[in-house]
Amino acid sequence: MSELLNLATQRANAWLESKAIDDATKSEVRNLLSQDNPKLLIDSFYKDLEFGTGGLRGIMGVGSNCMNRYTVGAATQGLANYLKKSFSEKIKVAIAYDSRNNSSAFAQVTADVFSANGIEVYLFSELRPTPLLSFAIRYLKCQSGVVITASHNPKEYNGYKAYWQGGAQLVPPHDKNVIAEVNAIGGFENIKFSANKSLIKTISAEVEDAYYKTLADRIPRKESIKNQRNIALVYSSIHGAGITMVPECLKRLGFENLTIIKEQQTPDGDFPTVHSPNPEEQSAMQMALEKAKAINAELVMATDPDTDRVGIGLKDNHGDFFLLNGNQAFSLMMWFIMKNLPEAERKNGYIAKTIVTTELVDVIAARFQIDCYNTLTGFKYIAELMSQMEGKKTFIAAGEESYGYMVGDFVRDKDAVSACAFFAALAAAAKDEGYTLYDWLIQMYVDYGYYKEGLINVVRKGASGEQEIKDMMQRLRNTPPVQFAGSPVVQNSGLQNRNRKKY
Repeated sequence: MSELLNLATQRANAWLESKAIDDATKSEVRNLLSQDNPKLLIDSFYKDLEFGTGGLRGIMGVGSNCMNRYTVGAATQGLANYLKKSFSEKIKVAIAYDSRNNSSAFAQVTADVFSANGIEVYLFSELRPTPLLSFAIRYLKCQSGVVITASHNPKEYNGYKAYWQGGAQLVPPHDKNVIAEVNAIGGFENIKFSANKSLIKTISAEVEDAYYKTLADRIPRKESIKNQRNIALVYSSIHGAGITMVPECLKRLGFENLTIIKEQQTPDGDFPTVHSPNPEEQSAMQMALEKAKAINAELVMATDPDTDRVGIGLKDNHGDFFLLNGNQAFSLMMWFIMKNLPEAERKNGYIAKTIVTTELVDVIAARFQIDCYNTLTGFKYIAELMSQMEGKKTFIAAGEESYGYMVGDFVRDKDAVSACAFFAALAAAAKDEGYTLYDWLIQMYVDYGYYKEGLINVVRKGASGEQEIKDMMQRLRNTPPVQFAGSPVVQNSGLQNRNRKKY
């Protein structure tokens, strides 16, 4: 503890001595040093906030280990340096941000630093979902992009996700090369904060319109949507960016009876109606589930702040609503998509998922004679697979157990906007045939086997939390469990399942 405190104190004093740090920030640092709160000082300064393989994510505040204009500026300067080494032509980047506190300010800092480095910037004029950023990178032919978001983390967090020219998050070797550039910056005085305003442009509505049109071409069973256009749907954006696109997307597809949870529709980084804006948690979707029961809706949808994840609620045969887990929702979506594919598309098509996602999808895909590839955890690896398969096989859809889904190749990251469209289409198709989504869920289990799982989220914060996580992982590697819930572990096989296509 004393060693970490000494290190944090030294780092804090270095910020006070830096000519690049503004006076307001220095005042906050002095206040932090004067408080009798060594834990807060340590958590703020004991290390540099790491630009990892997915970018930055941390608690907002002053300090080298927090999200602030200086750590965001350093990340952007490092990315700019790498872009200039990687491309000889004129470089363009796109930037988006969500509803979190300081997201718009961090997006402006990012735009300023890029422009100061001679890079042309396309910036959304207001908050927009992460998947639209991925689409915009490809549509505008950018070499890179950034979205300011901490996804579904608690309100005190924010983050910075970097993308490459294909519209996917950074993968090797680009991720490690950008990290090296960020680490090589040195002091904050080497960051170019003075914007070249002539290089910063606003992204037009044309990009969003192109997204809707591209998505509409991929929606199956349009006749069912027309027949069931008044099907009762409930949606919550949980104070996030989804409110800017999901209702409009469903309207354009022809759905006319969407109930929006008003208490949660205003973008708000404090997320006042929930403990955490994570649709994986029952509490975050409780308002939507209660409203659905009150109006006898067919489907509940709720998206996280940057709208790359969606939670799904269904009613059972007693009229009570419950929350699907990610594996259930993904399996149901894949079953619907694959059974509605034309025969020609099945023969050369493939789907993808992460290795931690249910094998029920592998079974369904095998029944339809569609290849299913399993990647490392993270949609960037699915996107990398897609790039390597271009020209060889046709991508159909992908997903993971943590509520992330992607249909079609026009977005190269999790996309809750298009996922809401597909789940709504699924509900309309079921009703058009005289069934409910619950009926289809049960039928899927009858046809392909019953799979059951559960998820527990464990949060550990700060320097002490980081060490606790490292210790837990070390124990798991050194002494793997010999039983689960009283059942013995008979084999520790990792990825040795030969019946699964692996990537």
